Amino acid sequence: MPEVRIQAEPRTEFGKGAARRTRRAGRVPAVIYGHGAQTRHLSLPEHEIMLALKTQNALIRLEGLGRAGLALPKAVQRDPLKGTIEHVDLIEVRRGEKVTVEIAVRVAGDVFSGGLLDQQLMTVSVEAEATNIPTGVDVDVEGMEIGTSVHAKDLVLPDGTTLSTDPEALVLHVVEPAAEAAAEAEEAAAQAEGAEEVPAPVEAAAEE
Repeated sequence: MPEVRIQAEPRTEFGKGAARRTRRAGRVPAVIYGHGAQTRHLSLPEHEIMLALKTQNALIRLEGLGRAGLALPKAVQRDPLKGTIEHVDLIEVRRGEKVTVEIAVRVAGDVFSGGLLDQQLMTVSVEAEATNIPTGVDVDVEGMEIGTSVHAKDLVLPDGTTLSTDPEALVLHVVEPAAEAAAEAEEAAAQAEGAEEVPAPVEAAAEE
C-alpha cells in the first residue's frame, strides 16, 4: 500500500474551544501514540486526511513534526449530521512491524442460477507487515452451487499475511431462496411454541 504524505502541525491548545478554532482553520485535531512514546497532539489538513481515510488502513507518513513517522488510523470521530471529520487517533508503526487490521472481503462473479449468495463477513482480521497491508481479499463465487460455503480458512491471503479471524468462521455460502424463508418461518414457529401460554379465564359457577 503506498504511503500518503501529510503535513502535520504540533498542537499546544486543548479543549472544545481550541478544537473548534482548529477546524475553522481547515484542520483536524489528532493524536498519535504507540511504542511506549508519550501521546503527541497535532493537527492535520482536513482535505488531505479526508482523502487519505477513503482508503482502508491508509499508511500515513507524517511530516513537519521534526522527524517523519509512519502511522495508521486507529479511530475516527465524525460529525453525526455533516459527516465531517472531528478527530483522528493515529497509531505509530515502523517498517517490518506486524500489525493486526481488518481488511475487506471482495466478492466477484455470480453464483449458480437459482442460488442466493449469503455473505456473513464483510471483513476479516489479519496480521500483516505495517507497510504492506493488503487492500482486501478476493473470493470468486462464479458458478458456486447451492450448499457451497467458504470459511475464513479457505481464503487465499497475500504472501506475508496471516489470518487472525477464527479459521472456522463462515464467510459466505450459497443457499436456496426458499430455504431462507423456511428457516425464518421455523424460527418464528419455535418462538411461538416457546411463548408462555396464558390460560383462558374460568367463569365462576352461578350460585343456585
